[in-house]
Amino acid sequence: MESINIQKTKAILRSGGIYLAMGVAFIIMLLLYPTEGKFKYHYRKGAPWLYETLTTPIDFPILKTQQELMSEKQEAAANIVPYYTVTPFVVNDRIAELSKESSKYGLTRDVLSVLEGGLRKIYAKGVLPDREISYKTIFVQSGRTTKQEIESDLYTVSKAVKFLNSEVVANFPEMDADSLLSAIRVQELVEPNLNYDKKTTEILHKQAIDYISPTKGMMYAGQLLVTKGETVTADIEQLLDSYKTEYIRSLGYSGSIYALVLAHAVIVFALLVLIYLALYFSDIEILRHQNQFNFIMFICCLNFATPMLVRMINPNLLYLIPFAVTTLYMAAFVKNRVVIPIYLISMLPLMIIAENGIELFAINALSGVIALLSFTLYSRGWMQFVNSLFVFTGLTILHIGFSMLSNGTLVESDATIIFYLFLNALLTVAAYPFVFLFEKLFYMVSVSTLRDLSDTDNNLMRELQRKAPGTFQHSLQVANLAERAVSAIGGDVRLVRVGAMYHDIGKMLNPQAFIENQAPGINYYGGLTPQEGAAEIIKHVENGVTLAKKFHLPKEVIDYIASHHGHSVTGYFYNVYCNNGGDPNNTAPFTYNGTLPVTREEVVVMMADAVEAAARTLKDFSVKSISALVDDVLSHRLSSSQLSKAEISYREINITTMVFKRQLQDMYHARIVYPKRNQS
Repeated sequence: MESINIQKTKAILRSGGIYLAMGVAFIIMLLLYPTEGKFKYHYRKGAPWLYETLTTPIDFPILKTQQELMSEKQEAAANIVPYYTVTPFVVNDRIAELSKESSKYGLTRDVLSVLEGGLRKIYAKGVLPDREISYKTIFVQSGRTTKQEIESDLYTVSKAVKFLNSEVVANFPEMDADSLLSAIRVQELVEPNLNYDKKTTEILHKQAIDYISPTKGMMYAGQLLVTKGETVTADIEQLLDSYKTEYIRSLGYSGSIYALVLAHAVIVFALLVLIYLALYFSDIEILRHQNQFNFIMFICCLNFATPMLVRMINPNLLYLIPFAVTTLYMAAFVKNRVVIPIYLISMLPLMIIAENGIELFAINALSGVIALLSFTLYSRGWMQFVNSLFVFTGLTILHIGFSMLSNGTLVESDATIIFYLFLNALLTVAAYPFVFLFEKLFYMVSVSTLRDLSDTDNNLMRELQRKAPGTFQHSLQVANLAERAVSAIGGDVRLVRVGAMYHDIGKMLNPQAFIENQAPGINYYGGLTPQEGAAEIIKHVENGVTLAKKFHLPKEVIDYIASHHGHSVTGYFYNVYCNNGGDPNNTAPFTYNGTLPVTREEVVVMMADAVEAAARTLKDFSVKSISALVDDVLSHRLSSSQLSKAEISYREINITTMVFKRQLQDMYHARIVYPKRNQS
């Protein structure tokens, strides 16, 4: 079996499915890799410039800092320039009204002419409603033209009346101008022709804020940026940031695109090789299960694609991505020792593509470890959100540490980033239910599902306990034996326990056919031939598979039901048949028609089932008798070729044998005989 196992391992390592999945992941990552170069200098404010003296090789605009942009936007927001439109034909209407009034009040042609001229001057400038006038600029649109005006240069209704009064006085000093203007009701005659346009004002205000230039000057090729050993001040950092932005933008569309793609291909290929090697050395079993490997590739692509797409929207949103939840996804299907290496490798691209990649990698590495540890303690109901608190605390403390390293103070910690980290921590828990979707997509069984199935209070287990209590107790003992043995050989303890608990559920369709459920004095097989008795026993495997499908048990659990007897022979009825003169070569009516066990976990359940059932026949529970029983049962399984397809080594079988012996000795240890009390 050792050589068979090695050959199968080699065959799986050469499997096309593994490399097809890696090839698909390679293409996806390569297509999503941003077409831009990587800036080769690393610097931070307050630290010395460690490279050679740098002069600008290209022209580039100097970018404003976020503080400068915010300050300018706030200033623009405070300076709202009102927008007015001119109502046409108001002057003509007012002059026509004045002409009507002139005959009524006996205005001479000369006076009328002065008043008409005054009205035209007033409306040519513009009339505002009566209010307090400032020296601010406003926009005035007349027809298709828009011009800026100082508000104080325009007329209000009161100012217009005073102007008309002064015109009359200047031209007719002997005339009582006040009485004349009052008589013709000049206050009603002058009407504002400038109307405030609120909608246009708001649009122009928004545009003024949005169109603030992000730059504040230029650096030209050949100018000095920073000298070697010089401390990187805020001004130098701003220049370097500007140069870095232009460098990355320019290189992304330069003629060296092919070299850039080749570099990306090398990086992605190296990433996938690291993942493959991590799986090979941490748990080679995953390479034997295509579904699990496909899932690992999916998680790696997810951790690669998400930051690549998010950074195109806003680089700060990278703090919002709940990378830590992928550790919980992986822990639901694979062993914990695999999770952290794969998680850390899958996040390495963050260090390359993000501006603050080292910080993002570090804080998410910490949050992933915290989530993995805390979720083992708080994984039920609302208590899951306790994990969010732990994750948020870890994220925030490390982010503040990086902020202090960069700025030397806590004051400059961005509140928006802290808020993103808070959402990150919440999403780490809120996104966990997607694990059930992955369970269906990749045909795997999650830890949550196994935990629910191992609960003896679920419907199927309660039904087994009610209809076949002896079988229920037998299944629990088999589960205990198998769990201990699989733990010793490094197998999947959670799955093997569930498989063992459900391996005999077919018996509850006809519980009285099995000795552990029969009432005293009942002989179910009285009058049945050995062949008929064997048929009653054998069909519990088929019945179990049918029940499992009815209750929607996972395929991985059904495999234990189908394989726990393999192609073995029902020894009791076969021996009775032979002792009654039957043909020993006629084994077909007495042979189980299940499947042969493949995984080592399935082998252990087969062995545990046989050993536990045989142990019930012992009358002497000494160490020697238990040891002989276990050796006899397991050697029979080996000699009958029940393990011909099994991926288990002789070493693992020997470990399993020792565990079974020790466990049975603990279960059936000698008990003290209580003496009877003398009757006085």
